[in-house]
Amino acid sequence: MTIEELINGSEEKLAENFKKADEISQFNQEKVINAFQKREIALRHFNATTGYGYGDDGRFALGEVYADVFGAEAGIVSPALLSGTHALTVALFGVLRTGDSVLCVSGMPYDTLRGVIYGDGNGSLKDFGIAFDCVDLTQNGKFDKEKIAEGIKKSGKSLKMIYVQRSRGYELRDAFSVAEIGEICDFVRACGFTGCIFVDNCYGEFVEKQEPCEVGADVVVGSLIKNPGGGLTPTGGYIVGKEKYIENIGKRLTAPSIGNEVGSYAYGYRLFYQGLFLAPHVVGQAVKGSLLIGQCMDALGYENFPSLDKTPADITRAIRFDTAEKLCAFIQSVQAASPIDGFVTLEAWDMPGYDSKVIMAAGCFVEGASIELSADAPVKAPYTAYFQGGLTYEHCKYALKKILAKLM
Repeated sequence: MTIEELINGSEEKLAENFKKADEISQFNQEKVINAFQKREIALRHFNATTGYGYGDDGRFALGEVYADVFGAEAGIVSPALLSGTHALTVALFGVLRTGDSVLCVSGMPYDTLRGVIYGDGNGSLKDFGIAFDCVDLTQNGKFDKEKIAEGIKKSGKSLKMIYVQRSRGYELRDAFSVAEIGEICDFVRACGFTGCIFVDNCYGEFVEKQEPCEVGADVVVGSLIKNPGGGLTPTGGYIVGKEKYIENIGKRLTAPSIGNEVGSYAYGYRLFYQGLFLAPHVVGQAVKGSLLIGQCMDALGYENFPSLDKTPADITRAIRFDTAEKLCAFIQSVQAASPIDGFVTLEAWDMPGYDSKVIMAAGCFVEGASIELSADAPVKAPYTAYFQGGLTYEHCKYALKKILAKLM
């Protein structure tokens, strides 16, 4: 079988999957446009501001648009949020206080957040007297309700937050669907929990028709150089949710006496708005690219997740290899297909925040933007590559040809 035959046959098998992805993109595109129109977005909202940024209409309206799109009461969208990890950190410290405890019901959070939670002497939650406990998932990667109920009971009155990581991180499990997140929200409420349900939504935005705030989450956080930035937004993060939480989080982002009243951006907000406008379509392209590579890798006998018989819950795909060499070769093939730095030969390195060497393909227009075609992996057993993004389906298909040429 040739590469072209494999790809063409895979596309035929995925016809219904692609149709579903297009339907979701159309639904979310209309939702975004409706939010723009509701807030009467105009050219003046793109204007740059300097200094304190008092009366920055672009910043205020952007937060309102994000809140509308994600089904929340209020929102913060800011270039001062430097990454997903930074946005999560600001939100955690905005909600939690000394003596509080958190119960993470989705297993151990991914590597870069562990120093935020458990670090010694670095200003972590632990340093501020905030406990963070984790409930492992079941063997099939689902919420363990029995252990969650036990954890809620054990934590008692100190428990102020239930934490959910939607995406898999570097774990071999499927991302959680919005329906699953809604189910666990209902469950912890039924257990008597009255505090903040907090969701790390990175990689999950616009993959489905609903977002976590619409099914019971109180605070939802993500990065703008992933899904919602649409490949155009140059930096930043978003935090949306209940107004009472967003107000306190704003006081941690800036200062307790100032909150969300300040914040300027001298480069203007056009790319933030335009990126959000394009995001539903771009995410749909990435989902279709993920499905195609999954189908082809499955045909070649490579184990990969999520399975192809259901709608994905995020844009990432995990692919298993039996050696470090094959793993690295796969990541290098993705880099070789990139429009930027495609000539670079990748090597694994000790990346800050990770407990093993990491190899990362990210030939992106926006540095590190994993809504663009990218792949990364910790170089350790089980040798698993995490493939995500793709601004266009055509680029995903081009990269797949490069990958298959090496594997076949």
